Amino acid sequence: MGTASSLVSPGEVIEDGYGGEGGEACEIPVEVKPKARLLRSSFRRGPRVIGASFKSTGSVDLEYAAEYERLRKEYEIFRVSKNNEITSMQKKEAKLDEENKRLRAELQALQKTYQKILREKESALEAKYQAMERASTFEHDRDKVKRQFKIFRETKEKEIQDLLRAKRDLESKMQQLQAQGIQVYYPNDSDSDDNQTTVTAAGTQCEYWTGGVLGSEPSMGSMMQLQQTFRGPEFAHSLIDVEGPFANVSRDDWDAAVASLLQVSPHVPQALWSNTVRCYFICTPETKAEMEIFTKKHSLVLRRLCEGLGHFYLNICFHEDNAASFASARKQEIERSSVCVLLLKSTINSSVVEDCEEAFVKNPDGHPLVLYLRTEGDGSLSGPTRKLLERVNAADKAAKIKVLDHSGSAEDGASLISAQLDKVIKQELLGFEGADADPKDSGIDEGREEDSGDVLWDLHDEQEQMESYQQSCSSTSSQLGFQKYVDRLNDMIAAPPPTPPLLVSGGPGSGKSLLLAKWIELQQKQSPNTLFLYHFVGRPFSSSSEPVLIIKRLTVKLLQHFWSISGLSMEPSKILEEFPRWLERLSARHQGNIIIIIDSIDQIQQAERHMKWLIDPLPVNVRVVVSVNVETCPQAWRLWPTLHLDPLSPREVRSVVIAECLSADLQLTKDQEKKLERHCRSASTCNALYVTLLGRMSTSGWSLEKSLDQCLQCQDTLSLYRLVLKMTLDSLSSDRERHIMREILCLVYSSHNGVSESEVLDLFPELEFRVLASLLFRLSRLCVVTLHCGLIRFQHLQAWEAVRLEFLSGGHGCTTYREKLIHYFSQQLSHDHVTWRVADELPWLLQQQEDRTKLQLSLLNLFVSQNLYKRGHFSELLAYWQYVGKDKSSMATEYFDSLKHYEKNCESEDSMTKLANLYETLGRFLKDLGLPSQAVGPLQRSLEIRETALDPDHPSVARSLHQLAAIYVQWKKYSNAEQLYKQALEISENAYGAEHGSVARELESLAVLYQKQNKYEQAEKLRKRSRKIRQKTAHQKGHMYGFTLLRRRALQLEELTLGTDSADCARTLNELGVLYYLQNNLDAAKVFLMRSLEMRQRVLGPEHPDCAQSLNNLAALHTERRDYEAAEDMYERALDIRKRALSPDHPSLAYTLKHLAMLYKRRGKLEKAVPLYELSLDIREKSFGPKHPSVATALVNLAVIYCQLKKHGEALPLYERALKVYEDSLGRSHPRVGETLKNLAVLSYEEGDFETAAELYKRAMEIKEAEPSLACGNAPSRHSSSADTFSLRGPAPLLQSPR
Repeated sequence: MGTASSLVSPGEVIEDGYGGEGGEACEIPVEVKPKARLLRSSFRRGPRVIGASFKSTGSVDLEYAAEYERLRKEYEIFRVSKNNEITSMQKKEAKLDEENKRLRAELQALQKTYQKILREKESALEAKYQAMERASTFEHDRDKVKRQFKIFRETKEKEIQDLLRAKRDLESKMQQLQAQGIQVYYPNDSDSDDNQTTVTAAGTQCEYWTGGVLGSEPSMGSMMQLQQTFRGPEFAHSLIDVEGPFANVSRDDWDAAVASLLQVSPHVPQALWSNTVRCYFICTPETKAEMEIFTKKHSLVLRRLCEGLGHFYLNICFHEDNAASFASARKQEIERSSVCVLLLKSTINSSVVEDCEEAFVKNPDGHPLVLYLRTEGDGSLSGPTRKLLERVNAADKAAKIKVLDHSGSAEDGASLISAQLDKVIKQELLGFEGADADPKDSGIDEGREEDSGDVLWDLHDEQEQMESYQQSCSSTSSQLGFQKYVDRLNDMIAAPPPTPPLLVSGGPGSGKSLLLAKWIELQQKQSPNTLFLYHFVGRPFSSSSEPVLIIKRLTVKLLQHFWSISGLSMEPSKILEEFPRWLERLSARHQGNIIIIIDSIDQIQQAERHMKWLIDPLPVNVRVVVSVNVETCPQAWRLWPTLHLDPLSPREVRSVVIAECLSADLQLTKDQEKKLERHCRSASTCNALYVTLLGRMSTSGWSLEKSLDQCLQCQDTLSLYRLVLKMTLDSLSSDRERHIMREILCLVYSSHNGVSESEVLDLFPELEFRVLASLLFRLSRLCVVTLHCGLIRFQHLQAWEAVRLEFLSGGHGCTTYREKLIHYFSQQLSHDHVTWRVADELPWLLQQQEDRTKLQLSLLNLFVSQNLYKRGHFSELLAYWQYVGKDKSSMATEYFDSLKHYEKNCESEDSMTKLANLYETLGRFLKDLGLPSQAVGPLQRSLEIRETALDPDHPSVARSLHQLAAIYVQWKKYSNAEQLYKQALEISENAYGAEHGSVARELESLAVLYQKQNKYEQAEKLRKRSRKIRQKTAHQKGHMYGFTLLRRRALQLEELTLGTDSADCARTLNELGVLYYLQNNLDAAKVFLMRSLEMRQRVLGPEHPDCAQSLNNLAALHTERRDYEAAEDMYERALDIRKRALSPDHPSLAYTLKHLAMLYKRRGKLEKAVPLYELSLDIREKSFGPKHPSVATALVNLAVIYCQLKKHGEALPLYERALKVYEDSLGRSHPRVGETLKNLAVLSYEEGDFETAAELYKRAMEIKEAEPSLACGNAPSRHSSSADTFSLRGPAPLLQSPR
């Protein structure tokens, strides 16, 4: 046992005996009890032993002492080890602190690095955006420099051409002089300048468009054509000099026909004046009953017919008791009338004779004429009546008057008149509306398709522009001294390029519009090679002042001259951005010059921002002329070359007023002429409009002296207009007429684009038309209102302003009149009568009234939005939704919910067709908005409905496929898009033939798709074929009405020159029948088709293929009339002829097979349909190969027939083969695969193999569920062709055929 000295003293370093680190010794206080106590306690532990010795007691003490030492050492060891552990932990803690500090330092360094990288990223992004902006600026500058260089190059080329032309002229002149014996000395051959001879041609005139800079000489790249002459809009690619039905037509007749056909936008015939069907009735007191019955019972039907086609309808009749007081109005209405109806019995009066003389005798060819003659009893006629009928019969040399001889009741007579008017309106006036004239070579049982692709055209906007131009051209301008401005305008236009736009400025009413219209009219006569694009802007905030509509219209008219308008965007911002690019591209292709005229450009909404393209350099053969009000012209435009219209001179003022007086058989006195001369000395009183209005006021039936004195008190046009309104009100005979005049003018002011005559008559039921006609005639003569596109509008902005100040207290009273119009159009909306007028006016009126709730409800009426979109008012529709506060996605949701609600009430086939059109419109609208994922649903739903409700090969199905393919192109799913385009192409070719505009559209789309896939050879091949079709059918782009008239004229000429029996004449008869069929005039179509068939049988023989064509067309007509027996007989005859005459795989043979098989199937003759479907399958296999989807479709069609005949064993292999073809060509998840699986499931179910049926049906449903859902969720309908329409435990449904 060690002593105390052997212990480690505090502070001394020791080694750890347990393998730990060495540590430093430290003191640990230990409590030690005294020994005595230990001893005492030890003695007390047991009983006292008698006889124990002292030694035993001491040994116990020693043992305890040893134990104590041992415990103390162990304790010390334990203490030292723990102390060492504590020291080690402290060191570790110190090391961890150091590591923590190091990590914190690294973290701070990383954070600094992160911040640095973040700043570098932001700077890099900023640099990227700056680089993109610089790149955009560079591209813009590069394009600008390219345009400038192009202009410079073309300018120099034209200068070289001018020099070459001048050289040739000089050489020819010198040759002429030498031929005349005049010696010409050349400068190089003479020693002095005195011998030089100057030769000038006397009497030569300068032609601004043939000899100037804008001549039609080709560029340097086509110098080989310098010897050719361009004779204007010749009919390119025609066979006029080779063969065809027009081979013997005279050049004048042909040029007139071509001028009609090459109208790039549909034109309205003269019989349809200002977009209104005006039926003028001439009746006697004896036939008043028929007139009243017709007005009450039949006119509403005709009005609905016309309004459904975008026109107005009016019954015009001046009764005998007041006809004499409205002589001027009667004469004007007869000139404007679309059709005149004369109702006679036995006696007549003077007004009837006057109207018959004007309508039936003087101008019998001006419009269709109907004569209703009521004969009762002996049918005796009075002498005057008989004489009148003899004069009418003598004037009707062409036998055009439709005579209705009736002896029954007045009610039957009214029905007879209504039926005849319905036929005249449909056949001669409205049957053409909205359709392309496209006579088909293979048949006529197809719908009509627009040839404008996805570009949406508004006929009313175009007609408004044409009427504005025609009205300006018809105004007299000889007294206004415009010839000097025409000459200066020619000089400025002929200036060498580059030239900025030419500015025609002047005060309000100075005659800018009149000058431009007259100049266009003159230039169109002098320069047939020049393309004129014009636009006349109306009052502010009207449709004609919408910048997007203006630029889109100009772009479409520009593109239509080059056979194609594909690639034009519908997005408003892109339309404005792409116009200068289209202008540059197409101007390079045009052989002549392009002149763009925009009248009143300062009235366009935000003109400077939307017309920025005017600032850029224009192509060398493009000129732009714009007119502005000198007071509102933007400052940046004042630097352009300007032609300012000065006030009229005193001589011109005097000539205008005297001309007005002479027209009214009045004459100014010397004193009145002096007053007029003294008054018209300021700029405001020498204004062209002011002077014209002054002359009209002086000759309007009031006292010349009094009216002239009152007019001379007005110092400007606005005050003179206010005087016109006051004097017109005072001249009316009753307070009711004054109230009506004030109300009409206020309604016109408060409307968007004006109000129509029929709407005025609806708003004022007590108003008679004769009163309205007389009032409008007076206001029109006084330059207050006019009729454009059937709407009453103000002629000038000053008249609009005068009404605001005179009747509306400065415009504060508009609210009441807008509410009246809102109530009127809302009533039409509630009766499901949505016309273009409702769509134009109601949303705009609600926006002006700031009623967002009702505006949204009106927009959610699907037919209102469809009308706006289909007429191209895309930007207007978007503006309404932005005003309501909806973004694109929420707008799409609202539309889709509304469509689902509408679909619940669709039961009939007609309603399902409308529903499909609505879905397609919604899909196209969303696609144009840039929402393809939401657009695909409505387009697919439209396709399903059309495949179910219509024929699978109907052209509208091709349209749905085309729109869906465009979505897949945006998604870059080119294989899916290609398949859809090919299906659409196949349907279009089968429906329209291989040379129709729809086929060209599909070919162009496929060419663009192949180009995106770098398949340039295939793309070029398709593009060439499309271009040939476009050029060949370009002459058919005119109006259906004009084309029908052309064919009639051609038929008359052929009958005169070729005789009545010829193959060409028979072909023309067939085409006329096709056109009348498309106009739904089945009676006239049958007459022409029968004549064509009979003539072909006589001329070509009954077995000729052309006879099969006539039989095929007649069969289609009988099918339309549900005369299936006659249709079946003619289809069978056509099939027999084509089987013998044509090859087994000829498209015409397949066409007849298809429709005859469909007719057999419709009539339940399935056994007869089987061989036709089998032959159709053989033709498809030979044409497309056994692996084509069309072959699979034919297989399924044949299998469906077998299943209906209960020949399941023969149907099963056909289904399996079709399924394999579909899976290999279209993929295992294609909807066609799902439909085929469904049919297989039904077949298995009927054979009792329920497990197989369940498996097939489950797989079909998986494919169905995998299809892209609708825009706002899945909404399967019981009308869908691919919906769940049967239960495996219920009775088996009819098999579905793939579409």
